[in-house]
Amino acid sequence: MSLSGFDVADIDGWGVPAPSSGDVVTNAIKKDKVIKEIVAAQEDLRALLAKTKGVQTDVDKLVSGNETLQMYIDNLTMQMAKRRGSDQYTLLLCIYTWVSFLPS
Repeated sequence: MSLSGFDVADIDGWGVPAPSSGDVVTNAIKKDKVIKEIVAAQEDLRALLAKTKGVQTDVDKLVSGNETLQMYIDNLTMQMAKRRGSDQYTLLLCIYTWVSFLPS
């Protein structure tokens, strides 16, 4: 069929070419490679999440230990203040204030 000098057989140049069997295989290989990369990335993320949870557990233990030590320091300070009198209590209070500003 011919339309004003154009043949229908020539229209194929304007459309998307049909993929050859080599393109299908190449695309399947590329797709498989991308899927493997995604799975590997997911496994890496799972490992990082597990490590993060472990570190958070360690941090929680350290925070609890710091709170226990702070209570111990508070109790010792109170006991020493009762035994020594007000002048030494002032000194201990200064030390306690200094210790409380230390990073935990």
